[in-house]
Amino acid sequence: MTDKDRWTRLKEEMNEAARSLGIDKIGITSADPFTSLKQILIRHRELGRESGFEEPDLDKRTNPALLFDNPQSIIAIAIAYPSKLHNPPKSEPGARRGILARASWGEDYHKVLRDRLAKLENWLRERVPELRVESMVDTGALSDRAVAERAGIGWGAKNCMIMSHELGSWIYLGEMITNLPLPPDKPVTEGCGECTKCIDSCPTGALVGPGQLDSKRCISFVTQTKEFVPDEFMRKIGNRLYGCDTCQTVCPVNRGKNWTHQPELQPDHEQVKPLLVPLLTIGNREFKEKYGSTSSAWRGKKPIQRNAVIALGNFKEKSAVKDLEQVLRQDPRPVLRGTAAWSLGRIGGEEAEAALREALPLESDEEAKVYIERAIAALEAAETTVEI
Repeated sequence: MTDKDRWTRLKEEMNEAARSLGIDKIGITSADPFTSLKQILIRHRELGRESGFEEPDLDKRTNPALLFDNPQSIIAIAIAYPSKLHNPPKSEPGARRGILARASWGEDYHKVLRDRLAKLENWLRERVPELRVESMVDTGALSDRAVAERAGIGWGAKNCMIMSHELGSWIYLGEMITNLPLPPDKPVTEGCGECTKCIDSCPTGALVGPGQLDSKRCISFVTQTKEFVPDEFMRKIGNRLYGCDTCQTVCPVNRGKNWTHQPELQPDHEQVKPLLVPLLTIGNREFKEKYGSTSSAWRGKKPIQRNAVIALGNFKEKSAVKDLEQVLRQDPRPVLRGTAAWSLGRIGGEEAEAALREALPLESDEEAKVYIERAIAALEAAETTVEI
């Protein structure tokens, strides 16, 4: 058997073993630099469209040789996750609920992907003792999507996701740089065609063009920040507590696709669609117990609590006024107090206005004070309009 035949056979056996390893799809690409991607990333940075969560070194993001000695190939993997809740709890007046994006349902996908990559590594090492690898999941330097696209997992869709014809975009991605000269797969030639539903449906216009994302305008990014959120974005957040799925749910390729075969990724309904009011006072221990095993916990409880406050305002949930008033008066975090003021202004009514007026002279944080003043002004303007 020639060396070429050996590596071709190993690749075939690996694909056959994928499902038994808990992997839904495997693709192979060379370890050559991602030259065209680097130019895209440079332009992305020049336009100020980075989120700040990325690896800052563009050379490391695009050149595997800077991360691994003499790389020969990169193995890309995909794991499919669920997109639907079966008989979800209702969100209704007096019992409003938020929602976590599907990518944060079930066990933290970083842990699940690392487990699958470790299983694949062990499988390979049994057959190739001289194996060397460097595995990466989301937080690695390389672009998971660029690797997956070149490895034939799917095509780069207009919503900036990797779109698999079989699995849709409901997939987690990971990769493994190796010293194995495995034959590469061909990139997928399929594409989105003339469809622009994702771009047209983006709540904030963050999809500024096909495959072009202004990360700082993306609701998924906004829900993960810890600071004050501009009024424009708070109204667009709706009841999202973490992440945003709009550009995926409207995609025709994703229609009817729901993956329930990965047990660790199945959702707990009360976890992914929780009641909002209890989140306002959730303690650190309870938060860790409820969300610590999910990917939504990586930024801590503050962003999720802030988003719960926003959601109650967007629902205009009058039964939550007293709870929001408590946040406004007692929460030690200015961001939560100011956001509670915004929500009370959205809800309106005499009780909400009285709470805002009482809180204003007591507020010590200048930015939170601005939010209180704006909320009062909005209520006064609404009263004037009604009188006219």
